[in-house]
Order: sequence, then C-alpha cells, then structure tokens
Amino acid sequence: MNKPQDPGWTARLPVVGQDQIKAARQAPTPPPPAQPEAPLSKGQELRLYLKGAGEWGRIHLRRWAHLLHGASAGTLAVGPVSFLLVAGALGTALTLTTLYSTSYAVIVDGREVGVVADQSVVDQAIRTVESRGSELLGYQYQVEGNIDYSFALTLKSDLSREQDIRDYFYSQLNEVSDQLRAFQVTVNGRVVGVVKDETELEAMLDSIKAEYVTDSTVDADFVEELSISPVYAVDDLMTVNDMEEALKANTTGETTYTVVKGDTYNGIAYRNDMSLSDLMALNPDANINRLMVGDVLNVKEIIPTLSVQTTEHVTYTEPIQCPVEEVADSSMYKGDSKILTQGEEGEARVEADITYINGRERERDVTGTTTLREPTTTVKAVGTKEKPKTASKGYFNWPTSSRRINSYFGGRNLWGRYDYHSGLDIHATYGEGIKAADGGTVTRAGWHNSYGYLVVIKHDNGIETYYAHNSSLVVSVGEKVYQGQVIARAGSTGNSSGVHCHFEVRVRGSAVNPLNYLR
Repeated sequence: MNKPQDPGWTARLPVVGQDQIKAARQAPTPPPPAQPEAPLSKGQELRLYLKGAGEWGRIHLRRWAHLLHGASAGTLAVGPVSFLLVAGALGTALTLTTLYSTSYAVIVDGREVGVVADQSVVDQAIRTVESRGSELLGYQYQVEGNIDYSFALTLKSDLSREQDIRDYFYSQLNEVSDQLRAFQVTVNGRVVGVVKDETELEAMLDSIKAEYVTDSTVDADFVEELSISPVYAVDDLMTVNDMEEALKANTTGETTYTVVKGDTYNGIAYRNDMSLSDLMALNPDANINRLMVGDVLNVKEIIPTLSVQTTEHVTYTEPIQCPVEEVADSSMYKGDSKILTQGEEGEARVEADITYINGRERERDVTGTTTLREPTTTVKAVGTKEKPKTASKGYFNWPTSSRRINSYFGGRNLWGRYDYHSGLDIHATYGEGIKAADGGTVTRAGWHNSYGYLVVIKHDNGIETYYAHNSSLVVSVGEKVYQGQVIARAGSTGNSSGVHCHFEVRVRGSAVNPLNYLR
C-alpha cells in the first residue's frame, strides 16, 4: 500500500489524503505567505499560533520574546498595559509549548487509531508488522487500508506510542490468519508451555477442577495464579494432553503429620514415600530413640504444578460428649478412677464449609450447630488415697543408663534373613543394673528360652514390660517393685549377639513399639 511521507506545508490542511499529497508534490512550490501590510495585533498572533500555524507561529513567538526583551532594555517604548499584554501572551505561549505538541491524528479507513508527533512513527510500525507478517506467513505481507493524517494540537501525554500503532496493525495481521495465534499458559509467573486450541485448553482446565468437585461443592478454583495469553510465532507447540501432564506433574513440598499410637519413624517415612534419613533431615530436633503420641513431624508432600482448591458446604451429625461429675473415693489411689454411672452422648447437627486442596481437607469453618439430643451426665469415682511407692505412675523410664539403641522394634535383617523384632535392644555394659521402667508386680523371673534370664513386670494399668538376656536376676515372682528399682544385671544370655537389655512393652499380650511409651 502507499504510505504518505511528511506533507510539508500541506500539514495545515484538515485532512491530507494520498491524492492530495501527490498533487502537492507535483505542483510548483508556492511562495511563503506574504507578510501583512499592517502589523498584527498581539491577540491575532497568539490566535494564529493556537490554530496550528506551525513554524510561522513559532517565529512570531520569538518576536514576542524580542519585544519583551527590547522593552526591558529600554530600546522600545512600551506602556505598562502593552507590557502586561506582551508578558501574558508570552506566558500562555510558553505554557502551550510545554504541555502541547503539534501532532497528527492517524486515520485508517476513516477510523482514528492514534495520535503521533511524527508520521515516521506510523511508517516504522508498518515496516515492523509487515516484516514480521512476511516471516510468519511465508510470503510478502502488506498492511491493508487507506491511511490519512489530520493535523492537531495534542497534549504530549496523550500521544500514542509506536507500540500502540504497531498493535493495531498486528490485530489486522491476526485477522489475516488465525493460524498465527497460539495460547501461552503461565503458572505463578513461570511459562509452562503453549497450545494451539484455546477451547480445548479451557475444557482441559475445567476437567482438572472437575476431578475434585462433588455434589456439595460450592466453589472450585486453582490455588496458583494461572494466566492464558495469546502469542505469535511459537516454535514448539504442546498438545493439550502434554499440557495436562505438565500441569499435573508433581513437585515436592512439606506438610506435617501428628504421631498416633503404634507409629514408628520407619512406618511414617514409608507411608510418605521417604527414607528414614529424609524424615530425620526434615526434623533435626527429633530424637531417633524417642517417638511420642502427639508429636508433630514434618513430612514430604507431593504437590502438582497446578493445585485445585474446592469448598464444600456440608451437613452432618456429631456426638455431644457427656458432662462428667466426679465423686471422691478414699478407697482408691490418687490418679485412679472408675465410672459409676455411664451417661449417654447427645447428638448435634452441624453445618460447615470445608476447604480442600487437591482433595485433602485443609480448613473447616462451622457455620451453624443445632442440638438434636441432649447428653446425660457420667458419674465418675476419683481416688483420694496416696499411692504406695510401688504403684504404677503410668509412664515408663529407660531401663538402662544408656539410651543408645542397637536394634529397633519391627522388621530387620538378622544374619542374612528377615526377622521380626518385638522390642528394643538397648546398649548396656556387663553387670550394669537393669531398672524397672515403672512400678508393678513381678510375674516372671527366670530362664525363658531365647530370652535367656528374663524379668516380666505387670503394671497397674495391665501393661507388661519385659527385660531379657540378663546375666542374673535380683527379684522374684510376686514381688512388688517401684519405678527405677534394680531388678536384674545386664548380660548376654539366650539368643543374644552381645551384652544389651532387650526391652519389650506388651499391651493385652501384643508387643508394641516401646518408643511410644518411654520418656
């Protein structure tokens, strides 16, 4: 297409089309405007400037400055009123030249698309778009449309940038061929990739959300900041399936786990796809020899690149615990109690908004509770009698002076084959005193197969503790012992590979991890 160059003196015409430009260039150069016979008034000269008289107006602005300078130097007789008029006009002109710029409204096919200070801005934008379009399309691309310019006086802040003009012509390029446009997916500012079909992309994103939507879901959205933007000239396009795999790809984060009864460090690590060393690295303050119910551990969490947060409004029932009334009983030891009358739990209907991330509950906001059935009271007798020294305290101390563990509870490789270890092998020196972990009654004291010399203590809560491989015993069956009392001497009798104390904790006859009970 024809792109007009600077029309020179014709820029003062309201609209300059290409035909007019051609005619103007072929016509002989007109003489400059004749100077008026009578000097113009100052108001007339200012109006000429405001009407966009171009360079001629700026020449007269300099004349005003010359007049003012002459008046101040005493070379020209100017009265006070004239001086003020000259100064005011000059100030107005200076303000206009500071804030405003002579400019050209860019008109394409009768529609104004921007305002530029120089027509070369448009020329450069067109060259850029045509070059890029030719590269993308594989043939010589030209911007279409009839471009005209209209002279204007415009605030400098309102002038269009070349990028604005270029974007307009790029929109024409997009209309020429939709095949040039693709859609870039960005997650938290990181570009994941580019796909061709926006409709398929949106459907795939909806399907990711749908995996976590239930009948109770009231809201579903992505956790991360997801943006989709059109792009051009992409070398590597992804299929929508590839994009879905990339968005579902796992990254590693951290979450917490609360220890429950029966847990071991090995078991927690295994369930969270971690090694024991990985688990301990995330918990530098944890003691490998001690794990208590209620401990909170950091564990690895698998997180997809794009996570889904859903909110469900649910209604469910939950029990209302019985209030407890305590009655003193001097026949029982302090710390002991028994139920005299068992109350019945009540029931409540609960309404709540539950927030999930990737299907895992993260927050529960109870919005309303209605009591359906009131609970009845439980009456409990509470002991007031002082306990004897041999009474159980309800917790276990370590049976040796050392807390170094040679072999842990659970599965292990022993002499080249799998073996289930029912307790802890705790380091000890030969002849060292082995102490009762808590007060209780000795129920076994003697040789017992692979245990060698064994002591078993039954505690007031029914839990039993085992102390095996001793070199000698210092208690007998039926004897009452207190917490910390020496009950045997360390050795290596029975099926033992060296001096140590094999320590077991049994609840209702089944071995459990002693680390969950030792203090």
